[in-house]
Amino acid sequence: MLELCKVTSALYISNARSACSTELLQQEAVTQCINATRQQPFPPATVARMRVDVFDDPNEDLYAHFDGCADAIEAEEQRGGKTLVYCKNGRSRSAAICTAYLLKYQHMTLEGALQKVKAARHVVEPNPGFMSQLQRYEDELRARRGLC
Repeated sequence: MLELCKVTSALYISNARSACSTELLQQEAVTQCINATRQQPFPPATVARMRVDVFDDPNEDLYAHFDGCADAIEAEEQRGGKTLVYCKNGRSRSAAICTAYLLKYQHMTLEGALQKVKAARHVVEPNPGFMSQLQRYEDELRARRGLC
């Protein structure tokens, strides 16, 4: 089944097959796509594009991309746009990026942010390496805000 799963009013998550549906992108008024894969294509639609060049491997450094992706999602929302984050299966990489966004801009806890993403897309399950990177990111954000 092709679908874009709504995390917030301006953030969606999906697998690569759904992300390449111009019809779905237009239906949800998506203006930016973050492709969290090395090999999956971008949709043919005219949207802003960003690639996060990682495999779904616990040893990949997704942490290095959390701030940039969260900032891009927030900037798009401030412009009135909507962002779709996707990876091959819409389970691990894209879920970690959506979670990082919620940590940074909605000031959620890791547990709360992950639950919100899972509520939107039930198959969500970042791999153990990405989970530990998200924990590190949550700790770093708390330190930046002086909430140690």
